[in-house]
Amino acid sequence: MPALRIYDPRERALVAAADAVLAPIAWTRRIGRRPPAQPSRVLCFRLERIGDLLMTLPALAVLRDALPAARIDLVVGSWNREVAEAIPGLTQVETLDAAWLARGPADSGPRGDGVLSLRARAAAWKPRRYDLAINFEPDIRSNFVLGASGAEWTAGFASGGGGAWLDLALDHDPAAHTADNAVRLVRRTLGLDDAPLPSAALAIPDAAREAASRLLDGLAPAPRIGLHVGGGRAIKQWPEARFRELAVRLVHERGAAIVLTGTPGERAQIDQVRAALPPDRVIEISGASLLTVAAVQQQLDLFVTGDTGPMHLAHAVGTPIVAVFGPSDPIRYAPRGLRDHVVRVDLPCSPCNRIRRPPARCTGGTPDCLAGISTDAVMSAIDACLERHAR
Repeated sequence: MPALRIYDPRERALVAAADAVLAPIAWTRRIGRRPPAQPSRVLCFRLERIGDLLMTLPALAVLRDALPAARIDLVVGSWNREVAEAIPGLTQVETLDAAWLARGPADSGPRGDGVLSLRARAAAWKPRRYDLAINFEPDIRSNFVLGASGAEWTAGFASGGGGAWLDLALDHDPAAHTADNAVRLVRRTLGLDDAPLPSAALAIPDAAREAASRLLDGLAPAPRIGLHVGGGRAIKQWPEARFRELAVRLVHERGAAIVLTGTPGERAQIDQVRAALPPDRVIEISGASLLTVAAVQQQLDLFVTGDTGPMHLAHAVGTPIVAVFGPSDPIRYAPRGLRDHVVRVDLPCSPCNRIRRPPARCTGGTPDCLAGISTDAVMSAIDACLERHAR
């Protein structure tokens, strides 16, 4: 049985106990079951945040390349519907909002449903007669929900628990990139070799491109550099004051025009940076849709960000990235474009990868692994990236 990779001891003990109870069920249900030789109806789950979905693009491309005539349906959180509908090769996008993945106060977005409600929703898909269902999220709850879909064969990761509901239960390798884990799952499920990956990129609609052109109209043409000031979580926040200093230096020392991205809830952080810049050298697009942001990113020379969803969005449209990493493990989450740069400091405790439950010493302020990253270090990475881009 794959080792459970859950860092909260109490949660890990509860999941281990549940798996022990379910182990006989798993053994019984797998007797005589065989994977479909050529699946024609496939269901995929990726219920998490935008970055998690975007790191699944290569796996979905492998799936479509191997099954060119199959129906492939993807289930995501409603916050990701817009992006999911821009993924090439999908037949249909469904939404399930899981309560354990919802973020923020109740009035800020979907609150999400409990596991039993989600399982009832998945059970309603049984008439579609899926040959195969794949869960890219290593979590006992989503494995339980996936099992209600009635698919002939199920595959996913058991290292978050719930392997009893899977016919193929892999270990999620923490030493591998999240995208590589997803690709490995698809290849193992379909019995594929390690052939080169097919192209995996978002199909940006014309309406988003047109909106992006309107937003950028009048901004100095080059170099155009995007800054995503918000970290998404306090534990991943490089100080706003350093983003401000960085933006000022880029404008005055490199002649850059700055595009500030973020959510409406990050407007205060964005305003800290914008207020320090000449009005004709900066725009902010915090109210834009995700696909419009992606279309803007496509027209940038560079995107500077922490480990965020927009970082993965920039990677999905081929924009060079300078990523500031603190507690997140770049081996698992970093962008891997040929011109991308990761900036981080080596500390004995970093990367701890404790994003949802940070150590007590790192709460209430900037953690040491981000406080130690200077503006000079990020400027050096930007210069290296722009120089490589100019060749």
